[in-house]
Amino acid sequence: MGRAFSPLDEELALLPGALTPQLQEQLAQLGTWMPFEPASQLLERFTQVRVSAATARRLTEVVGRAAAAVHEAAVDWLLDALPAVPQGPERAVVSADGAMVPLRGGEWAEVKTLVVGEVAPGPAPLAPPGPDAGHMQALSYCSRLGDIDTFNRAVLTELHRRGVETAGQVAAVSDGAEWIQGFVDLHCPQAVRILDFPHAAEHLALVGQLVAPDDPSWLAPRLHRLKHEGPEPLLAELHHQVQQVAAQAQPPPEVDEALAYLDKRVAQLQYPAFQAQGWPIGSGSVESANKLVVEARLKGAGMHWARLNVNPLLVLRNAACNGRWDETWAASSAYLRQHPLPRCPSPPPPVPAPAAPPPRPPRRLAPPGPHRPAATHPWRRYAQPLSPKL
Repeated sequence: MGRAFSPLDEELALLPGALTPQLQEQLAQLGTWMPFEPASQLLERFTQVRVSAATARRLTEVVGRAAAAVHEAAVDWLLDALPAVPQGPERAVVSADGAMVPLRGGEWAEVKTLVVGEVAPGPAPLAPPGPDAGHMQALSYCSRLGDIDTFNRAVLTELHRRGVETAGQVAAVSDGAEWIQGFVDLHCPQAVRILDFPHAAEHLALVGQLVAPDDPSWLAPRLHRLKHEGPEPLLAELHHQVQQVAAQAQPPPEVDEALAYLDKRVAQLQYPAFQAQGWPIGSGSVESANKLVVEARLKGAGMHWARLNVNPLLVLRNAACNGRWDETWAASSAYLRQHPLPRCPSPPPPVPAPAAPPPRPPRRLAPPGPHRPAATHPWRRYAQPLSPKL
């Protein structure tokens, strides 16, 4: 028998379940922002409707899976239809990074996040005085748990929506990880690549621990030179100092790795030029996204997530943090009216344990005292005199 439906339910745009659509939306939105126990308590306080934390969890997961299904359909349409890309901003910035979240069974997994923004001239509000570099505004996010192929597919709709392909200029600010370089190669190869300045400072500090371990004032002037004069003179000086130290003792491998890291990214260390062009030189926007979009909800005390439930919640977190909750809820609820989802995917059946072998009978012990062998025991045969040979 097929799924039954009520014409009145469709006329009233009802959803599966005992709660009204409005209560379902409110509970799912609360579950997107906070743990499920306080979400259920707040819903009762505001609406006098009592639900359990388990109901809040199940409903949020169902809405999240519907939102994820809608997003996947949008990606499929984008790849099939190849619509015209909307006109992007005059100057766009993309930044990507990863954050670890706890899964069940003691496992940790990386959630990758993309931030897309526009450049506003001048320093950020409340920022300390500094170079006339730009700062990012109008930020939006896309986060996914999975490998790089999963992430590359997931971000397509956000990059299309923000018009990164048609932006006048694009910059990619990151920590220099190899997977991020491949990401930029795929999605915005025209971007100006900028190494996050604090990451450059970390590698510079490693060199300073070798060449001037007792001089706390060594690092600050060299960071100033890197920011205002560029990397080439400074790197030449660092190589010379490391060679002097190496003539007396072998430097630790971390120092050689730090120098190689900076040498490989000289084009991404041109901070005077980047600042003169108004580009931001820090990836604080995506590092903040790791904390505010991902970790604030998925890395609370005692939280351990089933892997299947992480991406549905991340889709809802992105919708809420991007200011698109109404749009996401409308599409998700419409999907649920046509494709009701189970509360949670059925886990695979447990593998039966191998049957235990039947217990062995207890070993019979010989009675105490002298023991005489039976009359038929082989020992008694050999004890008889042998017959003479014929």
